[in-house]
Amino acid sequence: MSIRDGDFIDELRSTENSRIGLYALLLAGIVFYLFPVETAVMTMFKTESAFARTLPFAPPGADGFTLEALSTAWNTLRPGLLNSLLMAIPATIMSALLGSLTAYGLTTISWRGQVGVVVLIIAGIFIPYQAVLVPLAQFWFQVFPGLVEGFVNTLFGFITGGSWQYPSRNGYVQLLQLSVTHAAYGIPICTLLFRSYYQSISEEMIEAARLDGASAFSIYRNIILPLSLPMFAVTLIYQFTQVYNDLLFALVLINEPASQVATQRLAALTGGVIQSFNTTMAGAIVAALPTLLVYIVFGEQFAKGVAGE
Repeated sequence: MSIRDGDFIDELRSTENSRIGLYALLLAGIVFYLFPVETAVMTMFKTESAFARTLPFAPPGADGFTLEALSTAWNTLRPGLLNSLLMAIPATIMSALLGSLTAYGLTTISWRGQVGVVVLIIAGIFIPYQAVLVPLAQFWFQVFPGLVEGFVNTLFGFITGGSWQYPSRNGYVQLLQLSVTHAAYGIPICTLLFRSYYQSISEEMIEAARLDGASAFSIYRNIILPLSLPMFAVTLIYQFTQVYNDLLFALVLINEPASQVATQRLAALTGGVIQSFNTTMAGAIVAALPTLLVYIVFGEQFAKGVAGE
């Protein structure tokens, strides 16, 4: 065997060892991140007595297996899951679409004061939820009902007879208020994501469309929007996760039991002096199913959007 062949074999062995080490590291990372999930699933199927006498991550025995906790969690969270979807899906679509339009106007169209608007939008990302709770509640429950009632009485008083009561405490109206709040709060981050994506689009292509007589809206609809599909996948997944998992705004804006979202019902499920760990784990798994399904279905598009493909 020549020296060149020996060097090639050594290099091949080194590459194989590196690959084995990489796979071992990836496997350790998978185990590390999935271990809490496995523990939650095992606890979900255990009776309370089985949970007390076994390790949390150990599977239940034949005498310790039960579906009662899963049934209780599902019956408790089912209305909240529907309310969360009714609230989160419109908020996600609205914030992503408005963020895309805003980023388009701040990236490909030049106008005076553009930098100042960008600074304000970026500043909106760092406003904590806690800082807006009081004015938010006052707006939705005091200012906004008066504005709507005054608008309707002024323009349509001859139809309504001048007396129209805004149903501010109605359950579906509260879900609408929560959805609009999340959409408004998500516009800054969606704008920032789309703006960084649009800055990589060829300016020559947009300029050629302008020379052909295309309007700003036509350029967005025919050029920018089709190219934005990967970033739409990123913003939709990110925003849906943020909106669906929020509890703070829901506690402030929703007080009708029938219109509570999944996070509110999950918090009520885990409350109390005596903790039922199997029911708590089952509730956590059930509440996480929508976001998990979103990542499974749109995971490939999310990866492409993050990579800028």
